Amino acid sequence: MLWLFFYCKLEIRNQSHECAFKVAKYPENRNRNRYRDVSPFDHSRVKLENTENDYINASLVVMEEAQRRYILTQGPLRNTCGHFWLMIWEQETKAVIMLNRVIEKGSEKCAQYWPTQEEREMSFRDTRFVVTLVSEDVKSYYTTRVLELQNANTGETREIYHFHYTTWPDFGVPESPASFLNFLFKVRESGSLGTDHGPAVVHCSAGIGRSGTFSLVDTCLVLMDKRKDTLEVDIKKILLDMRKYRMGLIQTPDQLRFSYMAVLEGAKYIMGDSSVQKQWRELSREDQEPLSESPPPPQPPKCTERYNGSKLSHLEDGMDPKTGKKTGLETPNKESDRDAGTNARKRPRDEKMSNPNQKTQKQTKPRITDPDKKRKRARTTSDS
Repeated sequence: MLWLFFYCKLEIRNQSHECAFKVAKYPENRNRNRYRDVSPFDHSRVKLENTENDYINASLVVMEEAQRRYILTQGPLRNTCGHFWLMIWEQETKAVIMLNRVIEKGSEKCAQYWPTQEEREMSFRDTRFVVTLVSEDVKSYYTTRVLELQNANTGETREIYHFHYTTWPDFGVPESPASFLNFLFKVRESGSLGTDHGPAVVHCSAGIGRSGTFSLVDTCLVLMDKRKDTLEVDIKKILLDMRKYRMGLIQTPDQLRFSYMAVLEGAKYIMGDSSVQKQWRELSREDQEPLSESPPPPQPPKCTERYNGSKLSHLEDGMDPKTGKKTGLETPNKESDRDAGTNARKRPRDEKMSNPNQKTQKQTKPRITDPDKKRKRARTTSDS
């Protein structure tokens, strides 16, 4: 309740209404938004350069004192994967930080915009990019990939790091600040967040909750290390400053609470707390093997050539086969959501019916007659 009160007192949800987001609502851009209530502000949206429509649901967040620049964006849709890679190329991004799974709770939260081990390569005809999987290192709670991004128009290639945190639930928080901070510092070690490269691309499903938490914690720790005094860093002020660039950053009181915990834990590490540093060293050793109880996320259908992240032979209904764009509004599939809800409601009843200890089973148990009881007692006596 304390964090809920603090969250509401900050008026976090109301801070974003001060800025305009008209471009996101243009009819031609509606099918490029994953959620109707999450739009980039006009003043901070990333603009695509070499395309007729410059819109992508992405925001440039600039934290001057920390010398950090992030592009916070939604998980790419099947019809915006090509735009996603075009943005990475034009912004000279070195790393993509992905904080969600492709499939979560039975719903697609993000298109499969990078190649898997099976297919190794993906092509995006609309923006003329080819992405190749060079290597993949799977840890217990995150995966690091090296991708090669090729501009098919020029033949030029670039190396892109893909840091994928695989155990962060939607609207939730990681299991512990230590595991999250270990992941954050792995990203830092690559140099991808520094000023030598373009802004890092950070995304979850909507690009505001988990993405906002990652950016807030990283920025606060940079400032604490720079100022050498944890008390001089106002986490609340930094969060509200970041929300001037993208609406809705930090979606729940739990995410806000976790951000504070992670900043404090990270500050202890930076200031040389030996117990925290020992814990992180142990965590680094433990993440060498995947968790057996955490199966890999479900993968969408595989194909070797894609049109903006979708199979060429299986374009979605209502999509122009030439442009790859939908003619209507891109919103979450309500029918599939209802189906998922129906399955969720059915599952407890099925489990109840299969459980021999439930009363419903006992009520349907056949009645035993007196002769049967005598025979049963006779068998029990002989067994003993």
